[in-house]
Amino acid sequence: MNAFKRISLTAVFALFTLVIVAQKDVPKGWHLWNPRDSGNYFGISLKEAYDFIKSKKLKSTPVIVGVIDSGIDTTHEDLKAVLWRNAGEIAGNGIDDDKNGYIDDVYGWNFLGGRDGRNVDKDSYEASRVYHGLKSKWGKKDIDKAKLTPAEAKEYAMWLRAKEEVGEIDPIVAYNIILIKKSLKDARAADSIFKSKIKEDYTAKDVEGYTPADDITKRGKRNILRLYEQFEIGLEQPASEALNDIAQSLDAEESKLRAAEQAPPAFRAGIVKDNYDDFSDRFYGNGDVMAGKSSALHGTHVSGIIGAVRDNGVGVNGVADNVRIMMVRAVPDGDEHDKDVALAIRYAADNGAKIINMSFGKSYSPEKKWVDEAAKYAQSKGVLLVQAAGNDNKNIDTTYNFPSSLYDDGSRGPEWITVGASGPTTKGLTAYFSNYGKKSVDVFAPGMKIYSTIPGSNYKDEQGTSMASPVVAGLAALIMEYYPNLSARQVKMVIEKSAQKPTIKVKDPGNGEEVEMSDLSRTGGIINAYEAVKLASTLKGERTPDKIVTSTVKPKIRE
Repeated sequence: MNAFKRISLTAVFALFTLVIVAQKDVPKGWHLWNPRDSGNYFGISLKEAYDFIKSKKLKSTPVIVGVIDSGIDTTHEDLKAVLWRNAGEIAGNGIDDDKNGYIDDVYGWNFLGGRDGRNVDKDSYEASRVYHGLKSKWGKKDIDKAKLTPAEAKEYAMWLRAKEEVGEIDPIVAYNIILIKKSLKDARAADSIFKSKIKEDYTAKDVEGYTPADDITKRGKRNILRLYEQFEIGLEQPASEALNDIAQSLDAEESKLRAAEQAPPAFRAGIVKDNYDDFSDRFYGNGDVMAGKSSALHGTHVSGIIGAVRDNGVGVNGVADNVRIMMVRAVPDGDEHDKDVALAIRYAADNGAKIINMSFGKSYSPEKKWVDEAAKYAQSKGVLLVQAAGNDNKNIDTTYNFPSSLYDDGSRGPEWITVGASGPTTKGLTAYFSNYGKKSVDVFAPGMKIYSTIPGSNYKDEQGTSMASPVVAGLAALIMEYYPNLSARQVKMVIEKSAQKPTIKVKDPGNGEEVEMSDLSRTGGIINAYEAVKLASTLKGERTPDKIVTSTVKPKIRE
């Protein structure tokens, strides 16, 4: 999953050379605010967009948004009212009522599940799978490149790249992991002190306001606050959660180091049990789109950004006010598999999704053809694909990042938006971790410290292009709700043309230099909902809107 779910250690490594300055706490929901009236927070002017819609006396039609992700808490107080429910399926009867090949797909489908009810949570990284999977084929020393077919040459080049990344341990990465582990150990020692002196579920804000009486506690205070600052964790996040997140990220990085010497376990194969190499073997998985609340954190957060119930007096407001969230589970803790992604895209398109959000990514795509064909299929059905650009602060015009709107034939998906992450203020208008690209990234959208839903009817800040992408998907849904005759291509055009170009230079996430935002994306702008709906109101639509049929059968909700 390329650190889309968790803290990016790539950026944290730089912290040990004191390169990055931590972002201060920002107000909850800043990403929806109007930059002119909010104390200079660069949100998307959502209230103004709804005021404009209200002034036109427009009525909305529901829009299905497919979310390909890690899962969703189907019991969440702010989401259960907006979940897509398959009208043709009777929950829990073990029968494929609508005969689409997927049994009990009430809220969507889980391509990481087994028929026995088990689910994949953790998985390996694609670089390791590529390196070890093709090592016996390409690990010889006498490869004559001139004799290779184009397909073989492409595969060999991919394997060599994986060998360079996985086959040798990077001493700098190994050393930085040691440093971070030391900081985490110091923070763990301080953690037990503050649990007894402050409270069990203390936060960094509590520590900040606490006055230590001895040198040990003083060091503990410094260690805790330093770790929060280094990882840019919100001060209100409980320390227990923050330290666990960091520990999990470290474990993931150490797994990458171990991959140099041993092939990754077959996490997925032992549970899913499909014939992975046969794309026609597609009716695997199960209907459990939650798959455990820990697995569902990322997908629940993304879904809330898109469509959490607005103005219900609890939690947060989603961007769109009349969506149906269809969860298609294909993203584990690790790198997703191309087959699962391709089938997830097809499932969403076949079941009525008009927007598909893809907040995931990786650096290798051995079965890219399957994903490309699925994307083209979805776009032929009028679907808009919205994708997170990635969190490696790299230029994806010149590096690898998948899935990609750039197909192998050199064309780009016309109904595909790739999204970089913007920050809340002029001091960090481009998120330090965001990927960018003058050709490959279309727009930027708020992606730092976005407050949204998490499992258990809870809420927290998360950040990444994973959060920026659903802001755009939510805006696309809002436009389609109130202007249902607009095609996916028109909606993309509206979002891009209405993006607001900063009047100041911004930081290149790759090197920190001051550049024009047009050097980092095609539009050179940050999305703006108000300007988007105004532009949408001037267009003549190109399609006939679909009618959404909702189930009359109340599904059994997993507790």
